[in-house]
Amino acid sequence: MSKQLKIELPAPHAGQRQVLAEAKRFNVLACGRRWGKTVLGIDRIVKPVLEGLPAAWFSPTYKMLLEAWRALQEALAPVITSRNNAEYRLECRGGGSLTMFSLDGDVSDTVRGRAFKSVVVDEAALVKQLRSVWENAIRATLADHRGDAWFLSTPRGMNDFKAFYDRGQDPEREDWASWQMPTSTNPHIAPEEIEAARIDMTEAAFNQEFLAQFVSWEGAVFRRVMECATAERKDGPEAGHEYVIGADWGRSNDYTVFSVIDVTARAMVDMDRSNRVDYVVQRGRLQALCDRWRPSQIIAESNSIGQPIIEELQRAGLPVKAFTTTNASKAEIIEALALAFEQGSISILPDPVLLGELQAFAAEQLPGGMLRYAAPGGGHDDTVMSLAIAWSVIRADKRRYGLTEYLASETAEIEKERLDATAERLASCRFGVNRIDAGQAPAAGCPECGALCISRVSSGGKRCANCGHQFDEPDMTPTHPQNRTTLAGLR
Repeated sequence: MSKQLKIELPAPHAGQRQVLAEAKRFNVLACGRRWGKTVLGIDRIVKPVLEGLPAAWFSPTYKMLLEAWRALQEALAPVITSRNNAEYRLECRGGGSLTMFSLDGDVSDTVRGRAFKSVVVDEAALVKQLRSVWENAIRATLADHRGDAWFLSTPRGMNDFKAFYDRGQDPEREDWASWQMPTSTNPHIAPEEIEAARIDMTEAAFNQEFLAQFVSWEGAVFRRVMECATAERKDGPEAGHEYVIGADWGRSNDYTVFSVIDVTARAMVDMDRSNRVDYVVQRGRLQALCDRWRPSQIIAESNSIGQPIIEELQRAGLPVKAFTTTNASKAEIIEALALAFEQGSISILPDPVLLGELQAFAAEQLPGGMLRYAAPGGGHDDTVMSLAIAWSVIRADKRRYGLTEYLASETAEIEKERLDATAERLASCRFGVNRIDAGQAPAAGCPECGALCISRVSSGGKRCANCGHQFDEPDMTPTHPQNRTTLAGLR
């Protein structure tokens, strides 16, 4: 009778159980330090090995690989039949096997021809060119067994690991799932220890290492994104409100995105995002948005395939205006949107794809000194561009109406000052009629109203500031003695 062997693994804590329950084929776990990601990875990799299938573990360097190598040998000790320390390979009872690889070199040839049921990429955020490693080396090894993959790491800025995390948040990527698990979700770490770390660390470092947030250490464009993610998706327009739509057309693997903004409330109320659909379908989706929201303007990117679509929409009677994307025009609308986030004058939908693209969006300085705005390599910025194009309408209106309001207020202020000055002069004039000191001859007043506020005009006469009457104009006829002398002098 065969002897039954028992493998004991640590019981998963609540956060790990949630991840296991929600797992899909490709899984991305962004977790805080000491959360237990390696324990979770071992749990996932042992299962196919015990079922007699091949599995693989990838680490950024051999040094990082060693801890997991020791832990896996200990976990699988009862079933190991062969061990190759040079190749980091374990053969187990039932035919299962585990091979471990370092990613500090090119592994595309090393794994070529191999097939795995499950792979774990540990500390994935530290892997250089993770996307290239995945696409050119690892992904094909899962085809035979339709295997699954786990990318485990504490975040390290806006790199390929962040792009993979965003895939898990995208409802269009049905095979992908992702989680953000702060250290506090591990019940084995004391809360006071986490709080002590908060005091000792900078806010950015704590957010990354303990809260598992993707912190942009350089080149970040949009700040306070999460603070502005307070808008709610609406079903239709509100009476008295104006709406605009920004359209960014997808090309190849890009997405077509339509963003609807309530101009009156300065809030995003709807977004439509699609990928790899016919342009006829795209036009239909935009038409449906127009029918629902009745926008005053649709601003659509005209580059590439955009112009023919815009012309068709205009012939259909839609209020479409073209936006030509250049480096300069893109910089202008992106900087305006960034200012809106900074000032808190915009509210956006808490859509995970939109939030991810906004947080990852970066600026790169060109040799000539200008900035180039774009998503990091391999990422998308379609939702960002659609939102920025829509916001450009509000920015233009705000700038135009702001100048009008300013000039109107300045004119009103000048008019008020003029009226106040006139009233003050009139008051002093009326007061002066009765203000005659004893023994002083009364001053000559206006023959019409009697006011004393008299001024000399250029012709030599006098003008009353109270009623405007002019009097005592000099006689300019040649027979007047003064004028005769003047004329003689001219001769």
